Amino acid sequence: MTRPDTTTTTGADPYVPTDAADLADLRAAAPGCRGCDLHQDATQVVFGRGDADARVVMVGEQPGDVEDRQGLPFVGPAGHLLRRAVDDAGIAADQIYLTNAVKHFRFQLKGSRRIHQTPDRVHIVACRPWLVAEFAMLRPEVVVVLGATAAKALLGPSFRVTRSRGVPMPWPDSAQRARDFPVAPARLVATIHPSAVLRADDRETAYRGLVADLTVAGKLLAG
Repeated sequence: MTRPDTTTTTGADPYVPTDAADLADLRAAAPGCRGCDLHQDATQVVFGRGDADARVVMVGEQPGDVEDRQGLPFVGPAGHLLRRAVDDAGIAADQIYLTNAVKHFRFQLKGSRRIHQTPDRVHIVACRPWLVAEFAMLRPEVVVVLGATAAKALLGPSFRVTRSRGVPMPWPDSAQRARDFPVAPARLVATIHPSAVLRADDRETAYRGLVADLTVAGKLLAG
């Protein structure tokens, strides 16, 4: 497959293989993506991980510093916290597919430190074809949206996690998203990103809220 030679923000469409048979094909193609400028400074692309038959798909924002170095999603501090919250919510880790709305780490250098920066709308839109391609390979029963960036990618800019967190919703909720993300009969639960717990003044209260939201997702799995 011919790949365009460009570093401009063209979007990921030209780089997503149209003949991908499975997640492994997508994962193999993702390092070649030049759909936005984030690839220029990131160490590597960080694709999703988990089984294609996973009952739960959790979508976060973007990889962090540790994820960028290791090439795996949710292996840094926020990922460790999410794993603990998943366990406390009674969801089996092997039932989960983890991914992010944006596949490269966006950061700002301060000395030798790489400080997280929230992806812009252009990055979310540019990376959306990878997320669409992932969902085309998945058939989850529950989709968990972790934070505002993931909500914008999956549900549009008007969705507010703080208004609708922990509330089971039908998925998807529009004809356009039904075309992009054909994962019926999945249900959706939105919650905060685990990194928000780490930033919270009252971490214990924030953590309990995250576990409560994930428990809702767990109960949906239980029927």
